[in-house]
Amino acid sequence: MKSLSNRQLQLLKIAVFMLAALPFLRLVFAVYRDDLGANPLEFITRNTGDWTLYFLCVTLSLTPLRKLLQWHWLIRLRRMLGLYSFFYASLHFLTFLWFDHFFDIGDMWRDLVKRPFITVGFIAFVLLLPLAITSNNVMIKRLGGKQWQLLHRLVYVIVPLGVLHYFWMKAGKNLLLQPLLFAALVSILLGIRLYWRFQASVKK
Repeated sequence: MKSLSNRQLQLLKIAVFMLAALPFLRLVFAVYRDDLGANPLEFITRNTGDWTLYFLCVTLSLTPLRKLLQWHWLIRLRRMLGLYSFFYASLHFLTFLWFDHFFDIGDMWRDLVKRPFITVGFIAFVLLLPLAITSNNVMIKRLGGKQWQLLHRLVYVIVPLGVLHYFWMKAGKNLLLQPLLFAALVSILLGIRLYWRFQASVKK
């Protein structure tokens, strides 16, 4: 599986696209069936937030997996999975803005200032915006490869902020196992990158 034909890659992209859409389709179906539990707002908020973190972590893992397994085609999935991260993050934010604050910007802003875990989550979402906007070939050409790569390194800030947002939210309920697992995974993924960078600097 070190290389795939163009046809195999296209079929794989279609399969990944459909699988990545399933959480959203399941959520829509749950809304249609009125099967969101006793607290629909919490269900939707938790569901979209969890899937945002899942996709961010998967996206972050593609480069280490590509290097370790020599599956170079994995990098061709990064843009799609990154955009899905933004899609679920947008749903998460829209749930907060719409169902939690009914588009009252002033009320939302007071909530942002009052609760640090929301502040951190909002910062992570804002930082995701330029990455989503520039995730196309036109913007790569406009920015230039080096500037584009530099901008997209924001993901190394966004993912830890997302984990911190999740940790603080769960800490209030004394539910720390999942946040700690996310923190461990992200630490490993970022640690691998730092190790490779250190190795490269030593070789120079």
